[in-house]
Formats: sequence, C-alpha cells, structure tokens
Amino acid sequence: MRIINQKIILNTQGNPDLIDITGKIKELLESTGLKKGNITIFVVGSTAGITTFEYEPGMIKDMEELYERLIPKNRHYAHDDTWGDANGFSHLRAALQGPSLVIPFVDGQLMLGEWQQLVLAEFDNRPRKRQIVVQIIGE
Repeated sequence: MRIINQKIILNTQGNPDLIDITGKIKELLESTGLKKGNITIFVVGSTAGITTFEYEPGMIKDMEELYERLIPKNRHYAHDDTWGDANGFSHLRAALQGPSLVIPFVDGQLMLGEWQQLVLAEFDNRPRKRQIVVQIIGE
C-alpha cells in the first residue's frame, strides 16, 4: 500500500466559479501507476468546496442558481460583522457543500459515472489562489 500526496494550485475568478478538475485528477492518478485504491480531493480554505456534477453549461447555471436560492449573496450575515468582508454567504455555501470527496479507483481508473465530473466550487467574493490537496492511497 502506498500513500502519495500531491497539490494542485488554481487561480479562481471569485463567486461563482465552478471549475472542472477531472482531467487534472486523472493525470495525477495515472502518473502514480497505482491500480486500485482511493483518492481524496480536499480544497484548503473555508470559502470553497469540492463536488461532482455533469459539467455542462445548463447544469453550471442550475448549480449557480441553486446556491443563490439556498444562500443568497445579497443579504446580511452575522459573519460579515466580524471581518467586514461581506463574504458570510461564501462561508455558508462552502460549509454546505463540503471541502472534500473520496473516489475509489480500479484498474487505474476513477470510478466516476459517465457524465460525472469533479468540480472545484469557488464561493468567495473575490478571486483566490486555491490549493487542492490530493491524497492517493492504493496499490
């Protein structure tokens, strides 16, 4: 059993920025030569999340609208009073979405559905430099 830790650095545009990271994750997995195990994808920070969905323009728009309906950016949140940066909505969206996913892989291939992509969801109200930690455990 091997454990491999890697990082991906991405520049985001700020909320809403939904970025397909599937290709980068597949490349990292292929470079290890591992055939079976689990891969954990974790975004560092409290205003971004990791998720999966079919990455196509309609679904991207639907996801943006879903986040806005659930946690609107144009209202006041108590967190905004703490730092004055008006990103309380970003923290709430990230907490709801979650910072990580674990995906099994078999025969060196991620066990994703045909239309399932891995997505970094940037919720902060400004561009960010995001660090994604990828930990691969397998043989």
